Order: sequence, then structure tokens, then C-alpha cells
Amino acid sequence: MPFILQGFLLNIVMSVIAMLLATILGVVLGFMQISDMTLIRVPARFITQIFRNSPWLVILFAIMLMVPFEVSLPYLGTVMIPGWVKATVGFTLPVMANIAEILRGAVASIPTGQWESAESLAFTRTQTMRHVILPQCVRRMLPPWMNWFALLTLMTPIAAILGVNEALGNTQAAMEAAGSSPDLLIPFYLFLMSIFFVFIYPVSVWTKRLERRFATA
Repeated sequence: MPFILQGFLLNIVMSVIAMLLATILGVVLGFMQISDMTLIRVPARFITQIFRNSPWLVILFAIMLMVPFEVSLPYLGTVMIPGWVKATVGFTLPVMANIAEILRGAVASIPTGQWESAESLAFTRTQTMRHVILPQCVRRMLPPWMNWFALLTLMTPIAAILGVNEALGNTQAAMEAAGSSPDLLIPFYLFLMSIFFVFIYPVSVWTKRLERRFATA
């Protein structure tokens, strides 16, 4: 159990870091999608659709093959890039694209009267976005953002296919160390499912409560 839980801790670390990066990059990409400049808007929408509609495992394999195992940096010498870091980058990209789409959809869902009212008050586009539109978008984005965090966490075990020693990989290693008996399949994988459930279920419940709260707000 401690060996599997150690791997599960890596799952959580990957999901938290990937979600943080995906949120930052997704917000930037989302704003680029609603830009008035065609040279910014069109490439942003293209990038969004590419990563939204590509299999996660394909993206992971591409990152694993494209990113080197080590890099040489000035003053630091040779720096190794662990597999879990590359997997985290691979998880970041599709979630980034979906968060960008969530932001674009949230902005588009704001009634045009809000924009017109801000314009009548002589607000600039930036001021309207900051003081009027975004505060309303945040509460609309929060439930789907939490859903994507839960989905991201549930997807992190596929990193085991690429040799990352997370919960699934450690479970398989523990089974092999115990003799790979078929009788071990149910208890080992049931324990693995249980720890993911215990972590994800509260997030799911909280998401539903926020959806109901904001739906009636």
C-alpha cells in the first residue's frame, strides 16, 4: 500500500501542475480566440481545435519522443528531464485547449446588453472585460474547470504506458513482486480504484453544488 500510495502522490502532483499550467495557458489562448485581430484569433482557434480533438495518448507519445531526456544549460550543465515532467506537459496541452474554449464560451454567453451598457459608460474594451465581463465569466467557468481537473486526474494513469512510476505503474510492479498471481488482480486494482474515488468524489460533489448554486444565482 505505501508503494502504491507513493505512486498516487505523483498522480496528484502531475494533475495539479498540469492544471495550473493549462489554466494559465488556456486563459491566454482563450483571450486570443476572442481578439479583434484576425492574425491572433485564427491561429489561436486552430491551436485550440488541434489539441481539443487529438487523442491524449498520441499527444503524450509525441511529447515523449520530441522532448529530449536531457538538456545542457549554461551554468547548470546537463539537466535530466524525468518522464513524469514530460507526461505533465502532455496532459497540459489538451486541457489547455478545453479551458480556452470554456473561456471563449463563457464570454460569448454574456448578454450583449452588458457590453452596450459598459460602452455607454465610456468603458474601453479592456475595462469592460476586466470589470464587467470576467467577474460574470468566473462563476460560469468554475464548474467545468473543476470537471476538467477531475478528468485530468483520472487520465494520469495512462502515463504508466510511457514508463512513469505513478499509481498504476507501481500497482503493476507490486503485483509482479508478489508473484503476478491472478488472485491479486481484484484486491490490487480495487484498492487503486478506491484511492482515486476517494480523491475525485468530493471534487465531483462540490462541482454539482456549484452548478446548482450558480444556476439559481
